Amino acid sequence: MKSTPLSLIAGAVALAAVTGFAALTAPGDGDAPEAKAAARLPVERSSLLCPAPSSSDLADTTYTSFTPAGESGGDAGTAELMPSVPLPVDEDDVAAEKDEEKEEKEKKPAADEPVVTLKDSGKPATADTSASDAPALIGTATGRLAPGWTAQQTTMTAAGEARGLLGISCTAPDTDFWFPGAGTAATRQDYVHLTNPDDTAAVADVELFGPEGPLASDTGEGITVPARSSVALLIPTLTTEAVDDVTVHVTTRTGRVGAVVRVAENDAGSDWLTASTDPAQTLVLPGIPADATSVQLVAFAPGEDDADVKVQLMGKNATFSPAGNDSLHIKSRMTASVDLKNVTRGEPGSIRLSPAEGEGTPVVAALRVVRGKGDKQEIAYIPATGPVGDRASVADNRAKGSVLSLTAPGGTAEVEVTASAGSEGGEKTVKTYTVKGGTTLEVTPEVPSGLKGGYALTVRTRSGGPVHAARTLTLTEGGIEMFTVQTLPDDGGTVEVPVAEQDLSVLDD
Repeated sequence: MKSTPLSLIAGAVALAAVTGFAALTAPGDGDAPEAKAAARLPVERSSLLCPAPSSSDLADTTYTSFTPAGESGGDAGTAELMPSVPLPVDEDDVAAEKDEEKEEKEKKPAADEPVVTLKDSGKPATADTSASDAPALIGTATGRLAPGWTAQQTTMTAAGEARGLLGISCTAPDTDFWFPGAGTAATRQDYVHLTNPDDTAAVADVELFGPEGPLASDTGEGITVPARSSVALLIPTLTTEAVDDVTVHVTTRTGRVGAVVRVAENDAGSDWLTASTDPAQTLVLPGIPADATSVQLVAFAPGEDDADVKVQLMGKNATFSPAGNDSLHIKSRMTASVDLKNVTRGEPGSIRLSPAEGEGTPVVAALRVVRGKGDKQEIAYIPATGPVGDRASVADNRAKGSVLSLTAPGGTAEVEVTASAGSEGGEKTVKTYTVKGGTTLEVTPEVPSGLKGGYALTVRTRSGGPVHAARTLTLTEGGIEMFTVQTLPDDGGTVEVPVAEQDLSVLDD
């Protein structure tokens, strides 16, 4: 008889433990049971990365961490946002810096202490900082706090050329990102932030594409992002070409990073630009505020073929094509843009891009949205995003200033919106809305009963759809209605796990 293959036995045992569905079947026990469909189970671990918020002494930042209440009965788990700054390892250096660090200790947490710790699902946890050197954050959630975990970073910069309300739903690490809508013109101070959550260095490349194609750049290649650290690159310094509309492409050679772009326009404001959803033939960009004074569409075709797309606005009552801007030709590897002006005309809306004819070419896209005029204007960005799916959440909503936009590009849908308990008190509220196919519904969420502090919004698709969603947060500062828009793609709180059946007959002679 041959010796027992121990590695095969170990693999079978591990598979049974992971799936939790394996049925032990010894040789000769009869016919094996029929294969079952894969099950969807809650994730057991989630990772999020938040960029360094600001270098301004006039900036105030709020972090909000939230996991929706669910049915997961897993381990208690944890959810923490930690500073990305690596711990010092040289004891002599530590001693030399003790006096300086002692003064700073009261201002911000140590590198080995969490900035925000979430203890329970269904209720957000918050923290604030005004430090101009606040680091990027690396977040991990485990156990029952992992499914649907989200974190919001909201920064108010009250004055300066890059003043504005900057909001971002902290992003998951990845290896490939597209950012249509950045710029290298003299009026721009755009940065791409790269954060490495892992214990080994990552190497990234940053490519720039303008209206005429790739922009020459020698400094965007082979960028090392040290372990558990973050780097910020001023985009105009990566090339000598000054261009208003640029598509930024971030890829990694080794490792993975979180990547976001901080846009700052002289006299117009600033905000975070998050990555467009993966290149696709049809895209939805939800949540243009009703009072938008200007909307610019920026799109890019990353493949070898040009793209001709149909541009449609899904408004309050119907879908229609903007007069004079019903289509857009996007040349291969060239950034295209079109000024849609005040396309919503006082009503909320969302943009849908689809092939002008035939199968179409995959594209990526984002919207630059302006509210206000002159020295009272402010900007925000809306990237193309995926549908809500089963569930999506956005944190850091206030008693006033939060507006939710719901868009059904296909059939009519019913969605359930839950306003969570407040971070400092209050009871959740739940309301159901019907979104007519081909329209955009803008609602002011019903705030939690007895609200104290901030709260989170969770959207679930109950029937019909698909539904795309975005949340606009508005805060008034210095007479300017500053705003930021966050999209709500599916939170990925569950994963498909195949059902395994052990068959020990493979170990038999």
